[in-house]
Amino acid sequence: MMSVLWWLPFGKVSEIEALDLKTRLDQRESVQLIDVRTPGEFAGGHIHGAINVPINQLRSTLPALQLDRNRPVIAICQTAHRSPPAVRLLKQSGFEAQQLRGGMIAWNRAKFPTKKK
Repeated sequence: MMSVLWWLPFGKVSEIEALDLKTRLDQRESVQLIDVRTPGEFAGGHIHGAINVPINQLRSTLPALQLDRNRPVIAICQTAHRSPPAVRLLKQSGFEAQQLRGGMIAWNRAKFPTKKK
């Protein structure tokens, strides 16, 4: 039986730096952004183009998202604490996935643009 707490953070996962993600987005690279924070956190400021799916809903919602397995997925949270389980789930589901190192704190610290809902 699978634990309902599959999303608890533990371990290391592949990461991308905020500057590298910004560069890829500026170059219009085809990346998919999944923001696993709460709707309130997401509404307060997120990276343009990100889809909000709270981490505790990602497993059940993932099939409905219809993500492209040929495009990398970047998981985003506030501090890179909730995104590791998202990266593991995405990889187990056949996606190339990374987390944003340092999460939105790193993105905001670099003064990169955000969109408010």
